Amino acid sequence: MDFPARPASSAEPPPGLLAALGGVPREVLRARDHLIVYDSAAEIASLTPDFAALAKVDCWAAIVTAPGENGIDFVSRFFAPAQGVPEDPVTGSSHCTLVPYWAKRLGKTALEARQLSRRGGALHCALSGDRVTIGGEAALYLEGSIEV
Repeated sequence: MDFPARPASSAEPPPGLLAALGGVPREVLRARDHLIVYDSAAEIASLTPDFAALAKVDCWAAIVTAPGENGIDFVSRFFAPAQGVPEDPVTGSSHCTLVPYWAKRLGKTALEARQLSRRGGALHCALSGDRVTIGGEAALYLEGSIEV
């Protein structure tokens, strides 16, 4: 898949965001979504957000991320309860923000990512100018045709 990059800039977290997510992040940035950076994959895996509180925060969605390990460049999770999606299992759009962040931080344009939702997923990502490409395995769940 090929998407426009959506780089984030440093930002103050909106009131209630960090309390709703939990943990102690190292930095907060914002593009369309808030990008909250933690120190370890273990922190990301152990977060238990308060989805009711998070849905009330002035935030379209929250992406949490940290450095990966064992050949994975970074890990993430994606929460958008105000949009009707408490946690998305594997989120292409969040990587439009994650890939530019990690490419700059790690000094490389080809990245291996893992989304740590309950279902989870591995993604092969690349930054090419202002575009993000994402690939990986997918499970076919629907097939059909549309007639216009």
